[in-house]
Amino acid sequence: MARVLLADDNPASRLTLQTVLEAGGYRVDSAASAAEAVGLLDQQEYALVLTDLAMESPEAGLKVLEHARMKDYHPATALVHSWHQDQESGLSSASEMLIEPEDIPELLSKVAHLIGTRALRRFTRRPQPLR
Repeated sequence: MARVLLADDNPASRLTLQTVLEAGGYRVDSAASAAEAVGLLDQQEYALVLTDLAMESPEAGLKVLEHARMKDYHPATALVHSWHQDQESGLSSASEMLIEPEDIPELLSKVAHLIGTRALRRFTRRPQPLR
């Protein structure tokens, strides 16, 4: 069972996403701030880190992703956003992998794809035994 870190300062969004991800078969740890998410990243290995962009600051989510990408285990990373956040922030879909929680089947499909891609990268990086 893959472990996911979910960081979102909106309690309703965080609980909803956590419930959906757990129903999809993932183990989910949640954080209400970037600082809490960074602390969890230092304590546990995650297959995927999902974070809201704007938490305690307008770009707090980017700090979470930056910290996650520095980990030796290289978790997959993505921003979670809703349509109104995309319009407010001006963030383009080209800048990060964006997941819209309004479409549950699509959300679970993207999560599975990100985790699967990460697993494939990790497998291909391993030194293969000599034959």
